[in-house]
Amino acid sequence: MADGSVSEASLHMGETGPIETDVVIIGAGPVGLFAVFELGLNDMKSHLIDILDRPGGQCAELYPEKPIYDIPALPSVTGQGLTDRLMEQIKPFHPVFHFSQMAESLRKTEDGRWHIETDAGTALIAKVVVIAAGGGSFMPKKPPIAGIEAYEAKSVFYAVRRMETFRDRSILIAGGGDSALDWTLNLQPMASELQLIHRRDDFRAAPDSVAKMRELVAAGKVKLHIGQIVSLEGEGGQLAGVRVKPDNGDDYVVQCDCMLPFFGLTMKLGPVANFGLNLTENLIPVDTAKFETSEQGIFAIGDINSYPGKLKLILSGFHEAALMAQEAFRIVHPTARYRFQYTTSSSSLQEKLGVSA
Repeated sequence: MADGSVSEASLHMGETGPIETDVVIIGAGPVGLFAVFELGLNDMKSHLIDILDRPGGQCAELYPEKPIYDIPALPSVTGQGLTDRLMEQIKPFHPVFHFSQMAESLRKTEDGRWHIETDAGTALIAKVVVIAAGGGSFMPKKPPIAGIEAYEAKSVFYAVRRMETFRDRSILIAGGGDSALDWTLNLQPMASELQLIHRRDDFRAAPDSVAKMRELVAAGKVKLHIGQIVSLEGEGGQLAGVRVKPDNGDDYVVQCDCMLPFFGLTMKLGPVANFGLNLTENLIPVDTAKFETSEQGIFAIGDINSYPGKLKLILSGFHEAALMAQEAFRIVHPTARYRFQYTTSSSSLQEKLGVSA
């Protein structure tokens, strides 16, 4: 960042070897970002590794302009808006980001710290590792259509990162789940034409969204197609239409200049599965007192962990980050006494945040 408060690392190694820090966080989604804040309050410096090229994780990558309604004190905030606020909140702690990289290997050093190396060759050593990688790396499920790769990122998109990109476009949305219906409702007012295709006239989305979609169809504002996409038509990556095979009748072409297929995500735990941690159905079991894994000094917070009563909510991940930071303090500062303090009354915490009088 321009002000230097939050930086992205450009060097793979420190001047004399691996980069040394207090904590390495794998995953820069909302929970990983909030972990920076909780760790910073307790005098711990963080480096973050993320496979994406920006912070925010799935929240900012797939739903940057989709509203979230269950963040405390924020009646409504978009995925990107939440990311921006978290980045502002952690500025005082100067975290360092290693974007477009995947944590590939993890091993314990002779002095009991952890050595992490990424697929880009970045090497880090830390006393604590926090895995906040959501469900792992995620990829959109692509429709089985020959030649679709030629249209991707030009007129076929698997995510809506900026709604204005689709203003005055003739849009075809494919799918029958929440994402397909949500974006049908959100993009319809700005599109020149919006059509929806699903393989059957039965939708898996929230009933309210389905009802609103059917109202738009009845009003002639959305055209609904029931059938399968069999091929794409166009040249140079620019879509002109898609050929549809209905359950009954002949194939026909739906004209459009862009398509948004929402067929879900494929989640892969990736190299984390090879870190030697106990796993249960591709999730990492943790205790609920400190959210530590089967290895001392390695913690798992957010959607990637598992425990009785687990709720996959961002606010739950925030709670987990707070408890994790207390135990991480004892590992990073073993001779120091932990003092629980409130930001509202602690002058030392306020000084760290740059808000003291």
